[in-house]
Amino acid sequence: MKIRPLADKVLLERVEASSVTAGGIVLPESAKEKSSRGKVISVGPGKLKDDGSRSEMQVKKGDIVLFEGRSPKEVKIDSKEYLIVDENSIIAIIEG
Repeated sequence: MKIRPLADKVLLERVEASSVTAGGIVLPESAKEKSSRGKVISVGPGKLKDDGSRSEMQVKKGDIVLFEGRSPKEVKIDSKEYLIVDENSIIAIIEG
């Protein structure tokens, strides 16, 4: 199934946080926090401006991003879990 977000929405696949700390301690599943990193799967066409044009999206498919945890919409498609966030919830693109 293919999903195409609308307006300034972004479809993300959460990139899970490491289960081992920098000191080598293995964290149990219950101690791990949900990661605020995600891989961009799909982006909408951009927010519609007052003049009828669309704003350009700053992220693209394949980008790894940091997003704010302000209640992203969680969806399950074909047994995979995804997040849908507004573009303005994305605070950085991770490069390198």
